[in-house]
Amino acid sequence: MLEHGGRLRQAAGRYGIRLSDWLDLSTGINPNGWPVPAIPAACWQRLPEDDDDLLPAARAYYQNDSLLPVAGSQAAIQTLPLLRPACRVGVLQPAYAEHAAGWQKAGHRLRIVDADNLDRQLDELEVLILINPNNPTGKLWTPERLLDWHAKLNRRGGWLIVDEAFMDGMQGYSLSALPVRPGLIVLRSIGKFFGLAGIRCGFVVAEQSLLARLAETLGPWTISHPGRFVAAQALADRDWQQRTAAALQQQGVRLRELLIKNGWPPRGGCHLFQWLQTADAADLHELLAQQGILTRLFDQPASLRFGLPKDEPAWRRLATALTQPEIKQLTTGHGKRFNRQHPAFPA
Repeated sequence: MLEHGGRLRQAAGRYGIRLSDWLDLSTGINPNGWPVPAIPAACWQRLPEDDDDLLPAARAYYQNDSLLPVAGSQAAIQTLPLLRPACRVGVLQPAYAEHAAGWQKAGHRLRIVDADNLDRQLDELEVLILINPNNPTGKLWTPERLLDWHAKLNRRGGWLIVDEAFMDGMQGYSLSALPVRPGLIVLRSIGKFFGLAGIRCGFVVAEQSLLARLAETLGPWTISHPGRFVAAQALADRDWQQRTAAALQQQGVRLRELLIKNGWPPRGGCHLFQWLQTADAADLHELLAQQGILTRLFDQPASLRFGLPKDEPAWRRLATALTQPEIKQLTTGHGKRFNRQHPAFPA
């Protein structure tokens, strides 16, 4: 199985730093997530039921009635490849690697596509998978461009899958509220913006016939009763959502400016993370980890993703770390290169 950001226990063991002493910037998850209330005892004692408050809350939030709750968008990512015969599938690199892994495992033929030249490559594909904004580069496509590509794919029975895991807070770019179309599949997650990755809850927006096939394959009780209870309340909390969207936009800008100030201008990013492409990515990752700050390291291309600090002490800690002499030396080309004993994690 692929490994992902947030493997804090692994880092704690490697660097000999207590778990509680780490600043984890590796996940891109909102560090100030929706405040979960006490969960009623009945949620732990009864099987989940489909006619609870989750679907109404999700339909109102995503402005679409044609959706299916799943155990995080990961459940759909693993299952959708099983619903098509073998075909040519376009994926980005770098991007969330589970998409490529799922389609390859199911016997499909992968094509690495260029984010800036998709029009020329579309004729070679039956399925195109995009993360919007892309993880980790932050590349963002307009709805008009995406719908044009969908129309071309759909004319020959193809699919466009748009993973909108980081879309919350920038709804003007989302496809979830549009009328469903054959072959257009939108994945949503409440793990990132809401900071609720642990409850494993996401949604698929698509035509009903596809959702029925997906539901049949996934089987019953895909989301736990406590998870459904929490997700329904979070999706209905409009005041928190509005405050958080504004705060995250400000924090995304602040993180970008902090990195630029210290000689590390990001290549891309969004309100929940910034992406830094540099040949010194492994060295910078190592030097920060030695100070108990975990970032997300990528090998292809050599790059780092920085998530948001949680509070002012965390912001100060990151700012101080970036001014350390060994890190400053990297920006002048005189830094030390480390012999790492662990690989970069895939996206």
